[in-house]
Amino acid sequence: MSVIARRPEWADVIAEHAGEATTARRVIEQLVAAEVSGLAFCRLLERWARGDAEPCTPGRREAALQRAAERVETAVSGLEEPLGRYLLELEADRAEGRSWYADPTHAELLDWEPVLRRAGVHASPARVAQVYLELAVLVRALEGLSSAARWQSELDPSSLWAGLFDLRENLLGRALDDLRALAA
Repeated sequence: MSVIARRPEWADVIAEHAGEATTARRVIEQLVAAEVSGLAFCRLLERWARGDAEPCTPGRREAALQRAAERVETAVSGLEEPLGRYLLELEADRAEGRSWYADPTHAELLDWEPVLRRAGVHASPARVAQVYLELAVLVRALEGLSSAARWQSELDPSSLWAGLFDLRENLLGRALDDLRALAA
């Protein structure tokens, strides 16, 4: 049985508004990497929050968190150049549009200190919370783009530019610094 990889629906929105196909392809590849590694990072923490102590020892859990943070850091770092180029090529008709994704919800604002303590992991709870929040927003934003594609909603270039710009600023700013610290 063969498995055919299918591009996520949000990728259609990115490709549709691209100035150049190669730039769109690079942005899509890096966003997929950021989404996949971000989901793995968040799911690891969520398992610990539910009491699933996997891996089985605190040292292995600490190493798992570092590896997960390193994977996300690599994906997010690789997003900087292609996303910057994509934003330049997008050339929105207005300087700013409305961002197409919502603010964080209460469910994403968690205190990770008791979870990390129970797991025996000595990472900064503030850094973990910040990274978790930014990755949850990324995943939700990409799902919003998928919904727009699925429902064939028109997303104007100004709004796409504004949302991608906000994501870039949030991911490539403090979140990237926090990821680097967690991966170290």
